[in-house]
Amino acid sequence: MDHDVTAPSRTKSLYARGAALILDGFLDYNERFADITRRARRCFEHCDWRFAHADAVARIDLYEACIGETMGRLELLLDERIRARGLWAMHSEYAARTATLRDRALARTYFNSLSRQVLQISGVDRRIEFVALSDAHDDGSALLPNLQWYPLAGDIASICTKLLEDFPFANGYTDICHGAEVLGRAMQDRWDPLPRFLQILPQVFYRERRAYLVGTARWPNRQQLCVVALVSAADGVRVHALLTKVEQISVLFGYARSHFHVDLETVDAVVGLLAGLLPHKPVSELYTVLGRAKQGKTERYCELQRYLARYPGEQMVHADGDRGMVMVVFTPPSHPVVIKVIRDRFAYPKDTGRRQVEEKYRLVFHYDRIGRLVDAQEFRDLRIPLEYFSEPLRRELCESCKATTAIVGEDLLLKHCYIERRLRPLNLYVREVLAADALRAVLDYGQAIKDLARSHIFPGDLLLKNFGISRNGRAIFYDYDELCLIDQCRFRKLPKGYDEDELRPLDEWVSARDSDVFPELFPHFLGLPTFLREALQKVHGELFDPAWWQVLQTRLANGEYLDVSPYPEAARLPGY
Repeated sequence: MDHDVTAPSRTKSLYARGAALILDGFLDYNERFADITRRARRCFEHCDWRFAHADAVARIDLYEACIGETMGRLELLLDERIRARGLWAMHSEYAARTATLRDRALARTYFNSLSRQVLQISGVDRRIEFVALSDAHDDGSALLPNLQWYPLAGDIASICTKLLEDFPFANGYTDICHGAEVLGRAMQDRWDPLPRFLQILPQVFYRERRAYLVGTARWPNRQQLCVVALVSAADGVRVHALLTKVEQISVLFGYARSHFHVDLETVDAVVGLLAGLLPHKPVSELYTVLGRAKQGKTERYCELQRYLARYPGEQMVHADGDRGMVMVVFTPPSHPVVIKVIRDRFAYPKDTGRRQVEEKYRLVFHYDRIGRLVDAQEFRDLRIPLEYFSEPLRRELCESCKATTAIVGEDLLLKHCYIERRLRPLNLYVREVLAADALRAVLDYGQAIKDLARSHIFPGDLLLKNFGISRNGRAIFYDYDELCLIDQCRFRKLPKGYDEDELRPLDEWVSARDSDVFPELFPHFLGLPTFLREALQKVHGELFDPAWWQVLQTRLANGEYLDVSPYPEAARLPGY
């Protein structure tokens, strides 16, 4: 019987061609990603904020577009063989081809995206996917090339002038000497003793309407992150703030922020540097905030798997707080995330559906989150062993979420879910802490609503249970099923009622559309103790006045930009 001795060589050739094609697709994506990223500088210099926002959305959507293009080329090469699992053993060939890449983890995640889409993988198949469960990360120092060094000795203003001159802009600095002098004084005020020198990354970080110089301040026995914030206006670039505290920089690189546009030579090294100096910041969140959302998602999966391995006897339970009418929300007790699964049916009075909820989450993913909207990562076909679920939680998922959950062997399959950072629900937090801490949280809750409104977002449901308190004490919104844009609302004053109306339901004596909002009613359903409600009304009373919202709508409709600072007033330079 004759044997086709060329079959193994043909298969090997297909492995090589397929791996080369996928790597070419990734490199093309990476170049296009860098092209968009580099345009951020021009937008900053020309104050072209509309184009900057369009680029931010385009860069987010680029990954799936490139995956689609690569898929099309793979189908032409492999035809019907593309769905043969054995052929995806080319992942070994791909591993060899990416071994010397600086950011090979990004390239390998690209391969995973294709293999999962083609083969409809549920869970993870480690024979044809790249999964690195080690949590070891280099601090990045040795891998970062071309760091800018600035010894802080002698005339500090001259050194700061040199620093700014090393980062020129086409529109120039408004007054570089004055800016350097103020920056130098701020360094002397905030650091005692002064660091021996600064090391600044050569790439500028851009986001929204600001640019940032990011680096480290180094003393003989320690180092810390530092950030110089710049703003651009018609008269040029100004030095606006100096961030030296870990909590300030942690918030700047936080999970409630949009992605930076920074053209990094090596992403892994910068992630390592930041992770080493921001001890509470997971690597997954750093990849995401640097614009590598897919890698952030991969790292979050690995973090979850490491948790499961580390706590084999621990069961996931319902997350603290009120049970959601739209989502079943559960959490691994020793891992700071929540997993959210959309219910099949929503309880009254919710009148929305699954598609609308998913659209809200997509809106937030594409939006400037201004530090007040948590980043929710969308997962499909996530498998977790049944032993990690408490019996009440397993029962509720199987009964209330039949469309998106299934028991497969010894695993629970989550066909669709969201994973996000766990926050303490605000309604619980104010009951648990001292009065002064509760007051600070409630006042920041009021500021959060204002910040969202100024960025064109109305949360929809302002109940305290839909906001959480971060480790840094910030109020962050995380329940998106009623979120909408400000221009979709009609803010109205309550009509004058009569004495008998006080005993009747509101909808019997007030005619309202779905889009109508009555701010005067807000204080009545927040469930706050009297002293907290009165403090909120005193400091943020305009939130309960429909006229404030109407004026805000007009300003936004006229194209006015209402700045929401990403850092506290204390970080700003005097006179700026």
